[in-house]
Amino acid sequence: MDVSRRRFLRGEVTPSLQRPLRPPWAIDEDHFVAGCSRCGDCIQACPQQILIHGDGAYPTLDFSQRECTFCRACTDACSLPLFNPQQTQPWQQVAEVGEHCLTHTGIVCQNCKDACEPRAIVFRYQAGGIARPHINLQDCTGCGACIAPCPNNSMSIVSSINPASSPA
Repeated sequence: MDVSRRRFLRGEVTPSLQRPLRPPWAIDEDHFVAGCSRCGDCIQACPQQILIHGDGAYPTLDFSQRECTFCRACTDACSLPLFNPQQTQPWQQVAEVGEHCLTHTGIVCQNCKDACEPRAIVFRYQAGGIARPHINLQDCTGCGACIAPCPNNSMSIVSSINPASSPA
């Protein structure tokens, strides 16, 4: 039984709505799970220590402490054909601002913007209110730098194929 089906049957998540975040340049989810030996070589190789053993001990990204620098150490460490580093994009995911962003309650916070190296997060002033974050999807690399500094856990990484709304 594959991991997504197991999670679905447990009622934890609908597989089409939420997939685990895999290392950069990973092949598609079904082939990745089918081919991964769960040896942990990619996890050990990550200098940022953002790869962890997720569901079923498959490597999963955890941006709770730091971001991905796209150093390719994980792809180089893997002896299996699970990565395609020749792709121009390391993955198809971007940051998203959640509904619990402090700016929704009138609290000024720009931690996500300050952490965003490609400057994909800009703050736009609202009529009669404070500035709210907006993510420029063309500039966002999905590196996760905005996740850890958010005091309200309002930032997340989602698929860029069909992201929800990017403005907060």
